[in-house]
Amino acid sequence: MSAVIVTGTDTGIGKTVFAAGLTAALGAQYWKPVQSGLEEETDSLIVSRLAGVTPLPEAYRLRRPASPHLSAEAEGIEIDPDRLALPAVDGPLVVEGAGGVMVPLTRKAFFLDMFRLWQAPVILVARTALGTINHTALSLLALRSAGCSVIGVAFVGDPAPDVEQSIVDTCAIPRLGRLPLLPDLGRDSLARAFDGIDLATIRSHL
Repeated sequence: MSAVIVTGTDTGIGKTVFAAGLTAALGAQYWKPVQSGLEEETDSLIVSRLAGVTPLPEAYRLRRPASPHLSAEAEGIEIDPDRLALPAVDGPLVVEGAGGVMVPLTRKAFFLDMFRLWQAPVILVARTALGTINHTALSLLALRSAGCSVIGVAFVGDPAPDVEQSIVDTCAIPRLGRLPLLPDLGRDSLARAFDGIDLATIRSHL
């Protein structure tokens, strides 16, 4: 099995869309370990729709749209990290975290702790809007301090070449490309947009 982790600098930045495009491009399976919020379309359903795959079942499906530790507490439970071991599958596996690197799973554990245990390479998804340099640099610092192997940064949003290059230069990190905002987001348009993503570099880490 070759797993790759997709995490982000924040929530709502296009990480799930990127994960869907990557899943389709690699012919991979997809797993969202913890889903917080069930009222709207879940991340697994989005990936199913955009990548044409049947995602692996989540380890936790929590009703409240909040940080996983708060969602779990609202249901009177605590997330057990032992239930979040990477599933054994044939071929590549795309694993999507929740929100950013330092999102808490419990009052004592962050998603970063799982990334460290999984020992799978990480792709950091960053928006191109104002504030992204700080958020991206802090996320990379946390990942590297934990000993995680980071493949590179993938951007989502309108073109911001100066900002993107600043992150590449100051953080000494490969740029994996940029997904534009797609007003007609669908399976075909996402596949076309993924032509701008450096899949060769990603595959070389799997």
